[in-house]
Amino acid sequence: MLETPKQKTITTQAMEKIRQLIFDGELAAGSDHLESELAGRLGMSRTPVREATLMLAQQGLLEVRPRKGVRIVTLSLKDMEEIYAVLTELESLAAEEAARRGYKDVDLSDLKKAIEAMEKALADEDREAWALADDAFHTELVRLGGNSRIQTIVAMMANQVRRARAMTLYIRPLPLKSNEDHRAVFDAIRKGDASLARERHHSHRQHAREVLIELLKKHKLFQL
Repeated sequence: MLETPKQKTITTQAMEKIRQLIFDGELAAGSDHLESELAGRLGMSRTPVREATLMLAQQGLLEVRPRKGVRIVTLSLKDMEEIYAVLTELESLAAEEAARRGYKDVDLSDLKKAIEAMEKALADEDREAWALADDAFHTELVRLGGNSRIQTIVAMMANQVRRARAMTLYIRPLPLKSNEDHRAVFDAIRKGDASLARERHHSHRQHAREVLIELLKKHKLFQL
């Protein structure tokens, strides 16, 4: 039976709330939770919560265990290294393809707005606003690449990266280099320099991976 628009909205709300609880560490990695518990916590019925957990399971954030509720997935350093390796290659390919498409300035306006939002967030030292703008930049970059399969794979893995980033957001240095990298990728795409766009984004993702993995190791935030 098809869901009504209202039911879809409730399911989406449940998914976003559970995902945020995971990102905030309130649903800790490795912890188990009953469907009824999550429903009570969110003030919702069990049906949208059940549907939301199935969606989050597809995103790799939790595991649905029949008759046992859900378990929040625990990522290891090896998991993060593998995820970043895949994201680095796919996003770099997207940057290259975006540069080949000959976009005009109007086509790149959302990418530019994301960069400007990141720069403002850093000026205000608002790390959460920076993280939201950073997400917007990477999502738009992949969209501009025009490959729907890359978009699907990156979206699935990006949620796991967001969780790790949320854990390290306030213990890392201000991401000034990240903003410089984003601007360089944007400029390369705008000029139609495909090889440079790929190279700069590849370097950016590699550096981001090194920073994240070092923080996770230093603060022992993930399993070895």
